[in-house]
Amino acid sequence: MRNPEQTIGNLIDKSSGTQLCYIDADGYPVTRAMLSPRERNGIKTFWFTTNTSSDKVKRFRENPKASIYYVDKRFFRGVSLIGTVEVLETEEDKKRIWRDGDSKFYPDGVSDPDYCVLKFTAVKGRYYSNFKSEDFDI
Repeated sequence: MRNPEQTIGNLIDKSSGTQLCYIDADGYPVTRAMLSPRERNGIKTFWFTTNTSSDKVKRFRENPKASIYYVDKRFFRGVSLIGTVEVLETEEDKKRIWRDGDSKFYPDGVSDPDYCVLKFTAVKGRYYSNFKSEDFDI
């Protein structure tokens, strides 16, 4: 892979969603489907919306280790990015990625106590394509 940021960025942009993995209370991995990131900075930093009351938020506060996965079913390729998640609850962070229509999920708007932002920061990844895998650092 000559340009990981471009190759993986294109895969992410064409993906219909994100698979987010975290560690549960017993030390087992749990995978959750998420909407696509609201924002991303290359393949290093991603911002997602979620419910503050969710189990994943509770677990990320205990253990920030996480991974996100994107797949291109058509060409049978995918990428796993490994890193950490921060739970952000400041009004500034919440306003940053708020979109029209979010009040459907968070009726009290940006100040809804059940609305927060997950900031995922990748440190490394693994790309699969053409029947082979390739590790890379970010």
